[in-house]
Formats: sequence, structure tokens, C-alpha cells
Amino acid sequence: MKVNLLLPPYDTFPTIVGDNITLRQIQLSDIEDLIEISYYDGVKASTFDEGIGMQDKINDDYIQGNSIHWGIADRVSNKIVGTCGYYRGLDQGEGELGFIMLSQFRGQGLMMAALQLAIDFGINNIRLNRIWAMTTTDNHNAKKLFDRLGFNRVKEITGEEITYELKLQHISVE
Repeated sequence: MKVNLLLPPYDTFPTIVGDNITLRQIQLSDIEDLIEISYYDGVKASTFDEGIGMQDKINDDYIQGNSIHWGIADRVSNKIVGTCGYYRGLDQGEGELGFIMLSQFRGQGLMMAALQLAIDFGINNIRLNRIWAMTTTDNHNAKKLFDRLGFNRVKEITGEEITYELKLQHISVE
């Protein structure tokens, strides 16, 4: 079955509006709030300048069509409470879904809402055939979230990491 992928970058960065949150592009004014959760290739930012550097790399990845990274914004305040997106595999028809939330906003259902919006975007807009994610074996909250979202465990390295996936089927688009 042939599927035409609709890869980034897009003419306009996609903003996705949900009930309580909006997935939107991260702005320079958001960086200070995100330093606590800013990572690139497993390295954490510890200063504002490092946060800007990491966001520049994330933006370059988007421009090259390799990823899409949203800030999760509270609909009322527009303040970024976390991030999510697809970080690799888009050119293969799949996307690694990654996410992180500021600690003070965890447990409020915001990440569940954000990931559902991101999954819907991956299916309907990028036309992904597979969405996958990884977490550590001790991240119980992420494991519960994957279960609620309908992910299946596909690989576990005892004491280390678990890989989850959604397999998706599409009608051929010519």
C-alpha cells in the first residue's frame, strides 16, 4: 500500500488546538521556562544560552524535515508546560514520539491530551504508518500513559528501556 507522506517543514508551522492545551511552535520567550526540561540528544540544557542552542538544533531538524517539536501551551495563559513531537523516522513513514512535562503540571491530564493531538496529527497530516516511543523501565507514569493511548510493548531490555508502538494502516493516497 502506497502512502504519500506529508513531511515537514510546512508553509506554516502547525498549531493544534485542543480543549485545554495548544500545541504550538516554541518561541524565544519560552526558553527560560523550558530550561528545566530542555534536552537534545540526551544532553540537558543548564543555561539560557544552552537552551537557545538546543532549540536552534531542534528548529534545524524541523527545517530539514526530520522532526516536528511542539510546545504544549496552557490554553488560558499560553504558557508552555511541556513539549512533545516526532523526532526521527519521518522519511520512513514512522515517527518516534517524545515528550516531557514540567513537574508542576504533571498528573493533570495535559500530556494525555497533547499526545492524542500529536498522534492524530501524525496519522492524518503526516500519514505515518507507525508511531513508536521509548521510556525507561522505571518510568511508571509514561508506561501508564502509553497503555491508555493504546500503545503495545514491543521490546524490553530488562532494567533499562521499553519500546512501545502503534501500528497504523492507511488507504493509498495517489
